[in-house]
Parts: sequence; structure tokens; C-alpha cells
Amino acid sequence: MIRSGRLQRRPPLGGRRDPVMLSPVILTVLISSLAFATPREIAFSRLLPAAPALAAALWAVVPTILLGAFCLLVMIGLSLVYSDLGTPYTGAAIVAVTLAAAYASHLRLEREEMLFQVRLVADAAQKVLLRPLPRRIQDVEIESLYLAAQEQARIGGDFYEAADTPYGVRLLIGDVRGKGLQAVGAASAVINCFRENAYDQPDLRSIIRRLEASIARHSLASPTPDQPEHFATALIAEIPYGGGQVRILNCGHPPPLLVQNGEVRVLESSMPSPPLNLATLLGDHYIVDTVNFCDGDQLLLYTDGVTETRNRDGTFFPLPEWMRQLGQAPPRELLDRLHRDLLHYSGGRLDDDIAALAIRCRTPPGEERPA
Repeated sequence: MIRSGRLQRRPPLGGRRDPVMLSPVILTVLISSLAFATPREIAFSRLLPAAPALAAALWAVVPTILLGAFCLLVMIGLSLVYSDLGTPYTGAAIVAVTLAAAYASHLRLEREEMLFQVRLVADAAQKVLLRPLPRRIQDVEIESLYLAAQEQARIGGDFYEAADTPYGVRLLIGDVRGKGLQAVGAASAVINCFRENAYDQPDLRSIIRRLEASIARHSLASPTPDQPEHFATALIAEIPYGGGQVRILNCGHPPPLLVQNGEVRVLESSMPSPPLNLATLLGDHYIVDTVNFCDGDQLLLYTDGVTETRNRDGTFFPLPEWMRQLGQAPPRELLDRLHRDLLHYSGGRLDDDIAALAIRCRTPPGEERPA
């Protein structure tokens, strides 16, 4: 889920004091205890170099060296209690492993720093591409959800946007085919085009034609081997101020769900419109459907990552049935529940990025709709 805030740098010991981070200490204590408590013939002391080797994967350089020094002192102490332990050989092994572990720890920290900087850039790019939406525009409540298929991923090909325009609240949600930087670039081109044209174009067809031209130019400027298949699904919705309706133009995108008077409706298009960048192949006919949308009604827009989430049996997530069981939940609660239930349904592992918008028409008490 997209939340505001800065990426936090991990402390040298990982910021935690759980058994995983303390495992080198636990291992050292365990080996030392066994070495003192068992006959010298067993020679558990020979395992002491394993402790600094383990520390290299978890700790910074200085703690790793200090642990190696402590293991060397333990070996010297053992030699005072037991003779003929091969102390010079084990001590040399501890020193050699500690030096190698310290160097390995240094390399690991350098890579972690590089990854941290890359994630900072990705985090900034995410805030530009998917900036936080206003929670309310006029009499329309809006909540958003974004889930990456991989925890390390910060941005992807799913996108959404909302704009307060002279024509009403205009909403965009879509999904670029593919993954990686090509998908992010195409999504950025579509969102930026929508942000510019949503305020000026008088109808949804004009906006979608501008989006079509934008992604086509991006595709030509960034050629790929599968360029003919480089396309995006998109859905634009317009909620006029005080109009009591919503206009929807769906270009190959999953149909939205409407909760109205306690019933859930799947808003299928009356006639399919082509996805973005496929108009030259399928024709540029765009159909706008109009649906009643009054006080208390709720609309759920989502990408196909929601309905294509599978359980262990390979069954798709039953979104309409889930909505019917959930009932008339507020937008934020609806998306929070969707987040939890999708992760639970998939066993905690998502196969695709997920984006969703929950919109509710709500007129505050004592406020009249504009004429």
C-alpha cells in the first residue's frame, strides 16, 4: 500500500535484537560452553571460526572483528585449562576467518548502501508516478491501494489518478502490459497525459484519444522487440458535480463494481473499446456508458491483478462475491479488507501488481449539491 514517509536506513545490526541478529553470539556461547564442558578429545573449540563467519552475513565490520577477537580469547582461555588442543592452528584459523569475514561484511554493507540509494530513487519515482490522491474532491470520497507483486519493487505498470476539473471529478486507472522500466515509462506517459488533458478536454473520448496518441509516441520512442504488443488497458470515469451519475469509458480494462442500495453490480461495457495503442488495429470507436451514481453509492475500480489472484488450488479471487459479503463498507475500510483478504487468499504471495480505487458519493449534512 502506498503510504507517505521516507525510506529508513537499516542500522548496522539490522535494527533488531531478535535471535537471528544475535545468532553469532548464541553460536559463540554454545561452542564455548561445549568446549569447556566436554573432554578435550571432542575438541568443540575447532568450531569457533564459524562464529565470525556467520557474523559477516549479519553484522558490520567492527562487531565482526570484535567477535573474532573474543573467540580468539576463548581459545586462549581453553588452552590454559586443556593442553594439546592445537591452539596455534585453531587460533590461526580464527584470525584468518575473522579477516575474511570482516572483508565480506564490508562488501555486503557497500551493496546494501547501493540498494538503499536505488530504493530512494525508486521511492521518489513512485511518488511522482503515483502521487497521493486527495481523500475527498467536492462530494466524492476517494481512497487508493497499490500492492507490488515483489516486496523490493516500488513501482510498476499499474497506475491511477484523480483530477478535480470543471467537468467534475475525473478518474483514471489502468495497467500497462509487461513489467520493468518499459512498463513504468509507458505508465508515466499515460498519467502525465491524463493530468494535462483532464482539465481541458470537454469529454472522455477526447481524453482517451490524447492518451492513445501519448502511449503511441512513447512506444515509437522506446522500441522493443514486442512493440506491436506494447499496450495498456485503461478506464476513465467522470462524476459530474451534482449530476447523480457517473460516465465510464472502458478501454479493455476489468469492469468496475458498483455498490448501490446494498446490491453489487458489475458494470460491463455496452460495447468494447480498444486498449490504448491498439486503436490502429481494432478501430478507434470509444463508447461512454452512463450509470446512476447517487448519495451513498460506491464504485470500485481495480486492475486485473485483483481478479487474477489465485489460491493454492489455482482458483481466481471471487471479487463480486467478496464485495457482496462485505456489504456497504467505507472506502478506506473496503481497501484495507481487500488488501488483507488478497494476501490471505494467495498465501501471502502476489503474482501481479495490484491497484484499486474506491469512490463513494457522499454529500455532507446540510450541504446541497450544486445545480
